[in-house]
Amino acid sequence: METLNYRHKAPQRAKGSKRQVIVGVVASGNLEVLAERVLPDSECEVDIRTAAEGFGEIWQAVVADFVERRSPGGLKFSINDGGARPDTVALRLAQAVSAIEGERT
Repeated sequence: METLNYRHKAPQRAKGSKRQVIVGVVASGNLEVLAERVLPDSECEVDIRTAAEGFGEIWQAVVADFVERRSPGGLKFSINDGGARPDTVALRLAQAVSAIEGERT
């Protein structure tokens, strides 16, 4: 089991007022994302637990792209990975932001 952690500055706070949401499910080729509004508005943190070791550079690139696109300031994401592909990771992270901002997912 590999544990990864990435911290980023976010240009703005994520909209909405929900405190936390969970999207996805831990299963083969999928992942679960818990998003919590617990950080200062200009920070974003992503904690990842995955059985697929050795993919840190890919995770780093996907997370950096996500932060740049969605500006999820104030949010901490905890990911339990079941071997998801990068496009699935990006989808679940986007769903988590939409859910915590109060948008439909």
